[in-house]
Amino acid sequence: MRITFAALLVVLSGSAFAEAQADQPRTPWGTPDFTGTYDTATLTPVQRPNYYADQLYVTKEQAEERARQTAQALAANNAKKDPNREAPPEGGDGSPGAAGNVGGYNTFWIDNGETLNSFDGKYRTSIITYPENGRRPGLTPEGTARIRALFRSFARNDGTASWVHRGDGSGPYDNPEHLTLADRCLQGFSSTGGPPMMPALYNNHKKIVQGPDTIVILVEMVHDARTIRLNSEHPPDDVRFWMGDSIGWWEDDTLVIETTNFNDTPAQAPASRHLKVVERFERLDNRNLKYSFEVEDPTTWQDRWAGDYVWPESDERIFEYACHEGNYAMGNILRGARRLEREALAATE
Repeated sequence: MRITFAALLVVLSGSAFAEAQADQPRTPWGTPDFTGTYDTATLTPVQRPNYYADQLYVTKEQAEERARQTAQALAANNAKKDPNREAPPEGGDGSPGAAGNVGGYNTFWIDNGETLNSFDGKYRTSIITYPENGRRPGLTPEGTARIRALFRSFARNDGTASWVHRGDGSGPYDNPEHLTLADRCLQGFSSTGGPPMMPALYNNHKKIVQGPDTIVILVEMVHDARTIRLNSEHPPDDVRFWMGDSIGWWEDDTLVIETTNFNDTPAQAPASRHLKVVERFERLDNRNLKYSFEVEDPTTWQDRWAGDYVWPESDERIFEYACHEGNYAMGNILRGARRLEREALAATE
């Protein structure tokens, strides 16, 4: 029996859960059939806000208030704007938003869920469940150095080529390789393709296609496609991949996926090539999967971290994410940097 929309995120328990497991759809070769499209958007953040401390759940009333506030904010931002309003000040007004809030995405593009994720009707404050504070562990010295290097690679947008007269004159926008993988349309931001596979600001659909010895997960964001080889082995250590190498196996009705062999820039920043992720998929009922993960990288974090959240099945379809075809921003970033450099050099002549 298919459950109603209102109960999409309710997890069955006890004998009801066991019955759902027994009655779940199966492939012709006998494994649970996870084939389908899932909408992983959720208002539950990956990391828990500090003010919740070790509190994993909020009340139903609190969850409903969060959903109401989110809907109200989206409606306000979607309101028609005065076409004759003045342009924002140069460099932005300093409020939250892209480049000092000079203007970026409007809320038409935002689709990060309408409710908090819930298990057994309990609404979650974070996707991360370990450590108990719901936050990633502290960084190691090596991890701290990597994230500092990442932050240093971005120049503050102050309208000048501030780097021209420093050092050798090289800057953060010298070539496309200096830009992030997301800017270059090579990987989605927020580790939406993972692993681990996290919800993002938009384009949260994921499609699972199963075969007897291979499972593919198509990610809507930047059309990443993960190929999981079942009952296989990882390649030699010197063979590396942007999304790592994923192998899987079945433990009863749970799909377990282990991913290693990352290159130096995994989607889960600031992880390194030493990243190892173990994921598990299991069916909660005919419309919902439980996705859980555990992350280890001893060169980046001081401890492992883990979490889980519900993947509700969706009747929507995944359409092409034509990132490069519309990626005017990357070229304009480089062109803008060249113009600022010319202006800075001309001012010293």
